[in-house]
Amino acid sequence: MGINFSMWKKASWELIKMDDKQEWDSLDIVSKWLIATRSAVTAVTIYSSIIGGVLAWRDGVFSFWPWLIVTLGLFIAHGTNNLLNDYTDFSRGVDKDNYFRTQYGVHPLVQGFWTKSQQIQWFLASGLIAFLSGVFALWYTQANPWVIGLFAFGALVLLFYTWPMKYWAVGELSIFLIWGPIMVAGVYLVLSLGAGSFVPENIWMAALAGVPFGLSVASINVAKHTDKLDDDKKKGVGTYPVRVGQTFARYTTMATILIAYALVTYLVVTGYFSVFMLLVFFGIKRAFYAIAVLSKPRPEGPPAGFELFWPTWFSGFAFYHNRMFGGMFILGIVLDLAFRQFNLPFDINWFGATALGIGLLIAGFNYFKEKAKSKK
Repeated sequence: MGINFSMWKKASWELIKMDDKQEWDSLDIVSKWLIATRSAVTAVTIYSSIIGGVLAWRDGVFSFWPWLIVTLGLFIAHGTNNLLNDYTDFSRGVDKDNYFRTQYGVHPLVQGFWTKSQQIQWFLASGLIAFLSGVFALWYTQANPWVIGLFAFGALVLLFYTWPMKYWAVGELSIFLIWGPIMVAGVYLVLSLGAGSFVPENIWMAALAGVPFGLSVASINVAKHTDKLDDDKKKGVGTYPVRVGQTFARYTTMATILIAYALVTYLVVTGYFSVFMLLVFFGIKRAFYAIAVLSKPRPEGPPAGFELFWPTWFSGFAFYHNRMFGGMFILGIVLDLAFRQFNLPFDINWFGATALGIGLLIAGFNYFKEKAKSKK
């Protein structure tokens, strides 16, 4: 059993479908973990941690190794949650009868790739690594009460997200809070405390800066639960879309996408971010795609050309948008940081506006070039 680096890359970028147990057994341990934990989705944890880390760097409280340990711990904790999620739903009989979850990616328990005992072993091993990262964070911050509170809250969500939180229609809210303001501010808090520089106002602003990305992540979660609304209703899983209905859930998802852009704009206008953060608007085309799809009821089956992506319909478009929005958010915040480090002879916003203008011209040129080519 050799190390399959190509599978590491593939599993980190897309959800893997696999039916052959022999193929599964031939994979290395990392590939199995990445596939089983749906790491293409858990990558959002790394995005949140990068945002918190860059904000800490901007304020002079960043330290690489503590950030890396905390980031890996959070990423593994997210994967651990997914392992527990699958175990709980499988044990409760939710994932049987071609349930939504089993249609879009590998489910080791349903497909017989692992036994329940093996799933627990993987859960415990992952959980231990995540726990040790949390212990490091507590040690690094001298057991600060705020960090203890965040650690406890994260542990509760990890253990009780699948049941009962998801059944009580608060799972979606917890997703927004965790991957938005809490994780971004939490990473910032750990780094600032470790550096001996705790400024409450900075923590709250970091939390606010994390809200747009948290909304983008929540849009995927609400959209996914809307996709599987009928299946969840039959299984007695009371997610938010089940409680409020498909129409209201679709409009909630559209709102999360639009509010994310509005908040980024607010943070630029108020001066917390520079104009570089408006790079997120390069994701507006994908946002319009998602909103256009969400504005109509879910089709009964896959439209022509989308068979490969079914049954992820609303969630597929939300995920497609999140990839661009999250990537541009990270790029914008890194450029914002980079140009603040230089003693520029001109205003950073002026420079950012010029760079964005050039980018828009290039994008426009490519658009009309492609349009002309398609007419031919």
